[in-house]
Amino acid sequence: MRGCLPFGTFTLMRTLAAEFVGTFALVFAGTGAIVINDVSGGAITHVGVALTFGLIVSAMIYTLGDVSEAHLNPAVTLAFAVAGRFRAARVLPYIAAQVAGACAASLLLRALFESHATLGATLPAGSAMQAAVLELVLTLLLMFTILGVSQGAREKGLFAGAAIGGVVALEALFAGPISGASMNPARSLAPALVSARMDGIWIYLAAPTLGALAAVPLSAFIHRRAANSSNR
Repeated sequence: MRGCLPFGTFTLMRTLAAEFVGTFALVFAGTGAIVINDVSGGAITHVGVALTFGLIVSAMIYTLGDVSEAHLNPAVTLAFAVAGRFRAARVLPYIAAQVAGACAASLLLRALFESHATLGATLPAGSAMQAAVLELVLTLLLMFTILGVSQGAREKGLFAGAAIGGVVALEALFAGPISGASMNPARSLAPALVSARMDGIWIYLAAPTLGALAAVPLSAFIHRRAANSSNR
């Protein structure tokens, strides 16, 4: 196939395939842990679910970071583009690949667990405003970490995967019971679509996106000041 396509086209297809696979793995493992915890009477536990999300994110960063940059999240892709670390022309293809991978994972979980009502969809336990603020702040902190440990738009390094996965697990541990700790529009949209549970979906599309975008100027200001101080 490679010999029949321009190099740039092949490279883009390869990176989009990596984003598809990485986001599939994230949603399959993460929401799958929620589903299996429900059907097994709590065998995995809330802590186990949070760790599953963190561990799969870390694993995919180390596995795919040098292929697609391992965004796995439309909000992360958009924020990288706004920060000038990612080509704007690739934003929509990346987001399409991420959403497709997430939906494929939710469809597989539906085939495996036909009777499960939500397939791990994120639903606010409290008020919509409470969940929205939590998701915005959680994603801001996550994106702030990503921008701090990444080089360009690449999230692969000796400690990057551990740092980013650790933040995902930490935030899921304390905020998951209230907002679901999505921090990822694709992760929330896929199970909502497949399970037909769209109530509150606007929270998980808008708040993580705004949070990731808010992290861009914050990171630029803090890291620019830190760089300037080190050069004095």
